[in-house]
Formats: sequence, structure tokens, C-alpha cells
Amino acid sequence: MLQMILQLYLWVVIIAVVLSWIEPNPYNPIVRAIYGLTDPVFDWVRRHIPVIFGGIDFSPMVVFLAIYFAQSFLIPTVRHIAIYGFN
Repeated sequence: MLQMILQLYLWVVIIAVVLSWIEPNPYNPIVRAIYGLTDPVFDWVRRHIPVIFGGIDFSPMVVFLAIYFAQSFLIPTVRHIAIYGFN
């Protein structure tokens, strides 16, 4: 289930990045929902890690890497612990 949620959120982040390039109507409810899901995470990353270089915001890339880490390492590790214990 967590794998599916992370994959879905990854797509939401990709859509938010594309929307930032085309600057759609900010009053559109779909656009507001996507930004509402991604902006809190991007803002948290921006506060804790300096990710803006030369006017380019790399916070979505940090979120991509965090999702990839969770999908590649954390989820398989938790699955292994759930099946076999700490042995």
C-alpha cells in the first residue's frame, strides 16, 4: 500500500513541476489540489536544505530522491523485517 501511495505522490510531484513551467490558472481546483499536496513538502525541504541555486529550485529533485530511497530501501527492509523478523 505504501509503495502505491509513494508512486502516486511521485506522479503528483511530476505534475506540479510541469504545471510550474506552464503557469496555469491558479484558481483551478485541480491545480490548487496539486499545489496543496506538494507545496508543504517543497517548503519543508526548502527550509531545511538550501536547494535553490541560480534561481532554479531543486526541492522537487530532493523529493524525488527521497521517494526513490523509500521505494528502493525502506519498503523492502520493512517487508523483510515483517516476514522474517530481525534475523
